Amino acid sequence: MRRTAFGTAGLLCLVLGTSLALAGRGESPVVRIETSGHGAADTPPPPVRETPAPPPVAASPPTRLLIPAAGVDAPVTGLGLNPDGTVEVPAADHGDEVGWYRNGPTPGETGPAVLIGHYDTVHGPAVFRNVPKLKPGDLIRVRRADGGTVDFKVSRLVQAAKDRFPTEQVYGDTPAPALRLITCGGRIGADGHWTDNIIVLADPA
Repeated sequence: MRRTAFGTAGLLCLVLGTSLALAGRGESPVVRIETSGHGAADTPPPPVRETPAPPPVAASPPTRLLIPAAGVDAPVTGLGLNPDGTVEVPAADHGDEVGWYRNGPTPGETGPAVLIGHYDTVHGPAVFRNVPKLKPGDLIRVRRADGGTVDFKVSRLVQAAKDRFPTEQVYGDTPAPALRLITCGGRIGADGHWTDNIIVLADPA
C-alpha cells in the first residue's frame, strides 16, 4: 500500500465568516474529540461488520463522488502535499470539486482513500456543505477512471480540532478498503477559518 509521511493534516478552509458550521445539527452523529487535556478522547469503535467486506479492487483514480443524502454529485481531482508536508486542499475557486489525496489508496483498494472538500468558500456554500448531516448507513458512491464504481456506507462522523487532527485514524492502514471524507466544522476562529474538521469514516457497502 502507498503511504507518505506528512505533517498535521488540518485543513485551512476559506469561510464566509458568519454562520456556525454545526448550527442546527444537533442530531448529527458526530463523535467529538475534545480540545482540552493532553490527548484525544477515546472514540467508540466502529460497529462490527455483519457480512464480509467486498474484496479490494485494483488501483484506479476516482473521477466522481455521489452522496445522495448530502446532495453531492461532483468531479474529483487529485491532491498532493504542500511544501510544509500538509495535504493540499481544493482551490477556493473550485468549491464545487472534491479532492482525492493521490499519495494514498484509490477508493476500493485496501486502505483508507481520502477525499477532501470545502464546507464553504468566499463564494458561498461549497460541495461538502451537507456532509456533516450524514448519518450511519448513508450511501457514498465513487466512480473510477476504469469505468467501475465502488460503494461505501457511513459508519460514523468525528469532529476534531485542527490542531489535534487524528492523523492515524484518518490515514492509518486498514485491513480492508475504507473511505474518509474531510471538511470544515466547529466555529469561525479569530483568523477567519473554521476551528475544526468534520471527518466521515465509511466502510464498503
